[in-house]
Amino acid sequence: MWPTLWLLRIEVFYFMDILMDYICAFVTGGVLCVIAQILIDKTKLTPARILVLYVVSGVVLTAVGLYEHVVKFGGTGATVPLTGFGYSLCKGVFKAVDEYGFRGIFTGGLENVATGIVMAIVFALIASFVTKPKSKSR
Repeated sequence: MWPTLWLLRIEVFYFMDILMDYICAFVTGGVLCVIAQILIDKTKLTPARILVLYVVSGVVLTAVGLYEHVVKFGGTGATVPLTGFGYSLCKGVFKAVDEYGFRGIFTGGLENVATGIVMAIVFALIASFVTKPKSKSR
C-alpha cells in the first residue's frame, strides 16, 4: 500500500508541475497579446509596424539579458510569439559569433530560425493548393 501512495503522490506532483507550465505559458502569451491589442486599439501604429516592433523588442530584450527571464517563466508562451522570433534570432547570432567570430553576425540568426521560415513557406504553399483564391470586392 505504501509504494502505491508514494507513486500516486509523484504523479500528482508531476501533473501539477505540467499544469503550472501550461498556466505560465498561457499568461505570458496572453500578456504579449494584450499589449499588442492595446497598441492596435490605442495608437495609430499599423499591424505591420507592431509586428516589427515585437521582433525588434525580442532582439533588444535578449541582447540586454531580460528576455531570458521571460522565457524561463513563460516557456512556449514567450518563445512562440514574434518576440520569441527575435529571441531566436539573437540567440543564434550569439552562438554563431562565439563559434565563427565576426562572420557569425551575418549567418547566426538565419541558421537558428531557418526551419521555422521554411515551414511557414511550405504550409503557405500547401494552403494555396487546397484553397480557392478570391478577389476583394470593393
